[in-house]
Amino acid sequence: MMAPGDNDPTHRTRKMKQRLEETINHLREDIDKVDDPQFKAMFETSAEVLGGLCKAFDHYERKSESAWRP
Repeated sequence: MMAPGDNDPTHRTRKMKQRLEETINHLREDIDKVDDPQFKAMFETSAEVLGGLCKAFDHYERKSESAWRP
């Protein structure tokens, strides 16, 4: 049995954005814990890529891009 909101796309995008933002924060916190420039670059790049996905979800929710409009 599905919970209320399970078939609502906005509910799902918001949940996924929350998970992505948690991962972004974790990546950025770990950057200061390791003294390896390549590691730092990889984690910062990963955080930026995930941030782009969050932005895409925002655009979907707001229908601010033509691709997301009916």
